[in-house]
Amino acid sequence: MEALETKTLENNTSVKDKKRVKKMMVICARGTLEDVYAALIMANGALAEGMEANMFFTFFGLDAITKKKADHLHTATVGNPAFMRGMPTMIGGLPGFEALASSMMKKEMDKLDIPPVSEFLEMIEAGGGGIYACKLAADMFHITKDDLVPEVKDIITVGQMYELAEGEGTHMVFI
Repeated sequence: MEALETKTLENNTSVKDKKRVKKMMVICARGTLEDVYAALIMANGALAEGMEANMFFTFFGLDAITKKKADHLHTATVGNPAFMRGMPTMIGGLPGFEALASSMMKKEMDKLDIPPVSEFLEMIEAGGGGIYACKLAADMFHITKDDLVPEVKDIITVGQMYELAEGEGTHMVFI
């Protein structure tokens, strides 16, 4: 039986684990501002911790790596139960409310010096991260490599994505 290593985190809680995470595969399937940033932050954080990180964008997540849409994502205001707690859901559907909410979110992100999506993608590529588009979704939405930001290494199949994730110590995050 292998001995467990105990680590103490900053908040003084201990974690027991057998093996360190070596590689992250972050899959982004949604194109909302909050979902794309969650994926970018997870991949960038993995790189900062010395892990290998690859990102796989599929379905509406492709908006994050499409030249025309990458820096124009919106916050989901309808169907998001956590958005503006206490407000009636129908307010999220009012004309202009999504644009207002997205603008407010971007202003708060600017205050924290969080880069725009295109700059974040550049940082991930510069840090050694791989950025890939899903072939099935790209075909379905008639997206070609020319439509994508230059940081996208390739348009690949799900099988090829699994090949990138191979190896001991790989974790996958689906957003």
